[in-house]
Amino acid sequence: MNPLLVIKARVLAAVTRLIGVLLVPVAFCRAPGRARFLACQWALGLRFPAEDLRGLAAEVLTAFTHARAEAFWRDGQLIGLTSGYRDAAEQHRIFTEEVRRTGSVSAARRRVLPPQESRHVRGLALDVRPTEGARWLEQHGGRYGLYRVYDNEWWHFEYRTAAPARLPHPDAAAWPSEHGAAYGLCQIYGNEPWRDEGRPDAVDDGCPPMYADPTEDPRMQP
Repeated sequence: MNPLLVIKARVLAAVTRLIGVLLVPVAFCRAPGRARFLACQWALGLRFPAEDLRGLAAEVLTAFTHARAEAFWRDGQLIGLTSGYRDAAEQHRIFTEEVRRTGSVSAARRRVLPPQESRHVRGLALDVRPTEGARWLEQHGGRYGLYRVYDNEWWHFEYRTAAPARLPHPDAAAWPSEHGAAYGLCQIYGNEPWRDEGRPDAVDDGCPPMYADPTEDPRMQP
């Protein structure tokens, strides 16, 4: 990375932290019990003026803002939002552009999912910056239900109630019945094509037998 850009980023980070400290008294006048939290959000809003938190699911917004407040005050780390909620039309546009750029749907799916599969459209996914902030969130975000889910996207995090298996790219998550065995994810019941289970008995070259429905699964027998 260009040394001048590195210096600029460090200076901006230092200025943002200073602004956060200076804003604490103002935030205290508005909400005494949440002064540091509010001051952090205001300072980060100034540092990342293009970020848009609207449209995120309520639990995701709460998790993200509290996680980055901890990062800001405990470790002096800044976390900004590059992209959060996207409506279906915007997601379709991004996906179509990626198909055009890569030349195929399968190649595009390794970076972008269509609207019906994207968690951005549901307000459950976050793309963050800078890389240091993403690294902090990868290490500590699980306390807030925020997890990095793809090897090839250091910036992409999703809200989950439990830690998901890390996948190599978005397309692998979209087709777990084909690729999931290597990650312990297997389709179990033929009548539930989109339901996959974590299976400790899965192996790299295949899954255990698939049953027509739950009544045939020996694990479900009395």
